[in-house]
Amino acid sequence: MKFVIQRDRLVESVQDVMKAVTSRTTIPILTGIKIIATNEGVTLTGSDSDISIESFIPVEEEGTEIVEVLKPGGIVLQAKFFSEIVKKLPMNTVELEVGNHFQTVIRSGKAEFNLNGLDPEEYPHLPQIEEGNAFKLPTDLLKTMIRQTVFAVSTSETRPILTGVNWKVENGDLSCIATDSHRLAMRKAPIESGHSGEYNVVIPGKSLSELSKILDDTTEPVEIVITENQILFKAKHLLFFSRLLEGNYPDTSRLIPTESKTELTLMSKEFLQAIDRASLLAREGRNNVVKLSTIEEGMIEVSSNSPEIGKVIEQLKSESSSGEELKISFSAKYMMDALKALEGTEIHINFTGAMRPFVIRPLHDDSILQLILPVRTY
Repeated sequence: MKFVIQRDRLVESVQDVMKAVTSRTTIPILTGIKIIATNEGVTLTGSDSDISIESFIPVEEEGTEIVEVLKPGGIVLQAKFFSEIVKKLPMNTVELEVGNHFQTVIRSGKAEFNLNGLDPEEYPHLPQIEEGNAFKLPTDLLKTMIRQTVFAVSTSETRPILTGVNWKVENGDLSCIATDSHRLAMRKAPIESGHSGEYNVVIPGKSLSELSKILDDTTEPVEIVITENQILFKAKHLLFFSRLLEGNYPDTSRLIPTESKTELTLMSKEFLQAIDRASLLAREGRNNVVKLSTIEEGMIEVSSNSPEIGKVIEQLKSESSSGEELKISFSAKYMMDALKALEGTEIHINFTGAMRPFVIRPLHDDSILQLILPVRTY
């Protein structure tokens, strides 16, 4: 195999596929990046068997030559060394040549590296996905939906299914739900294309976080294909495969209260900053707890008390408030995560009592909600 390639395009592709490569793998060859050159261009693949990423660099794009393939072929190179090498090469082009016994030469300007490669035939094959039912989402919307839900997945392996985000497709809508059983984040959006299939799958939170980092901020659609145990995201020149989590996601619709006893409308930014200040004295240990209570005439009070440190009290005016008086305690971190995920300047909070979960939504927007379970403090 032999080709000459623009260095910056190679660096970009290497960085993308590196997101799937891990040093902690049971299959030694997966610590490498697979490189295949054909007359169409060069394909790089990285995988840790949970996530696989394939990046394609075409021979030319918009009339500019990017790769010159002198001899098609393939090689697997140690990802750690290869990625560091290409980043630090001196010139704008790189020549890569594979000789006997997978000995690989990387040249750029006056620099020449020799690396021992591995047989690309031994690299595990990527899952073959039948592309029957695909649906599309604009890239920026997909990234937003991931950002607004993925933070709420569980980090504990005691219930592995909760480390993923539940994606449901029905009636032309996609809904994404994440919960760690102390809080829940949900976001819905209509999907493009006359897609009639119905799905209910759980995607590892880690996969979605990595996907979100790789995707550009464009409105170009990403094509999404779901099979029994894999999901494939197809963007321009990029394939991102992730395995799905096995098992049934708990039915979360019952958790979301339908009635409410106290309702508040608040300015999102002011409220976030007040919670942030109150949490300054609540950081000790894991009792990162803040209290909210309604006081007279639409005022609310945010406070925190750590006996050994001190206490903080702040009053805020709500835009509107109705219903019963309320005193409730909750995790400042959960509240701040939720507020950062919501869009819009004003938020609406529905409480159904001091010990029941409460729901936060942007004003006049039903496509997104955050739910938090309060903390018992007395």
